[in-house]
Amino acid sequence: MENKVTDLRLMQLKQWLNVEFVDVEWRLEVASADASFRRYFRVIFADKTLIAMDAPPDKEDIKPFIQVASALKSLNVNVPEIYAQDLTQGFLLLQDFGAIGYLDQLTADNVDALYHDALNALLNLQSGELAQQPNLPMYDEVLLMREMALFTDWFLAEHLSLTLTDNEHEMLQAIYTLLCDNALEQPQVLVHRDYHSRNLMVYPEDNPGIIDFQDAVQGAVTYDLASLLRDCYISWPDDKVYAWLADYLKALQSKGFCLSTEQETFFRWFDLMGMQRHLKAIGIFSRLNYRDGKSGYLKDIPRTLGYVEQVSQKYPALAPFSQWLSAKVKPAFIEKQRT
Repeated sequence: MENKVTDLRLMQLKQWLNVEFVDVEWRLEVASADASFRRYFRVIFADKTLIAMDAPPDKEDIKPFIQVASALKSLNVNVPEIYAQDLTQGFLLLQDFGAIGYLDQLTADNVDALYHDALNALLNLQSGELAQQPNLPMYDEVLLMREMALFTDWFLAEHLSLTLTDNEHEMLQAIYTLLCDNALEQPQVLVHRDYHSRNLMVYPEDNPGIIDFQDAVQGAVTYDLASLLRDCYISWPDDKVYAWLADYLKALQSKGFCLSTEQETFFRWFDLMGMQRHLKAIGIFSRLNYRDGKSGYLKDIPRTLGYVEQVSQKYPALAPFSQWLSAKVKPAFIEKQRT
């Protein structure tokens, strides 16, 4: 049934494009699919290419994409131009940033240059005049806690088949509350929410081209930094991460943000914010496998779990979690990987 629905969507997309481009020759090829229900196709003409987004209206709403794209454009952030839209059918026609993503290009030799561009773009996103977007959802306690519950429900219970004691549930709840409080105590800015190497395209003008921003919210100033610098798909030595972070804090302060924030505080915000994000990501990677049949993300769990271990060992307040992780979760995870 799913294939028939997919084929029907593709047929509808082609019909829409035929109306948009009367008497013009074009062909389609798959560009990418992401962790949602959205799909992307490259529309190839004789002299150019465009991207067609297919977002089934019963599963995805494209209005946030359009709204956030407009906001980011006004902040001098390089997001795709929208050339045509059909809200009823869930189709968009977008500027094509090409097929060269950060993840495919990053090396030890070019990472400083590529991250310099990405961090400059993030600075524009966070500090521009329109960066305080009152119409965006707040990254509030309810959302932060719901995200971390994915770790409990989908990784611990579903993936590892662990049964937690009452004490373990209480400990986890206390850790989740600590991480949530850390996020909420930070300056709140416009947050892309998936600002990592798979959503940054190497682009000749105004690098990088930024995609997948439709879930933007108002949230913690270190959230997107954690997404980028402690990426679930590629990792870098700690000395580089904290050097980038220190430089970014100085850049923020030069724009009038975080003026009273000490570097140590900013680093703690970043570490704990990253841990919240990584717990969520581990849960999502597990859910993608069991609910959506997308097993490819399971390979990213070891790196992501490694970040969680690293941070939990660093802060005394996280010691109960760190000990439990080592004693119960890691052995179960290692055993799961063997099967």
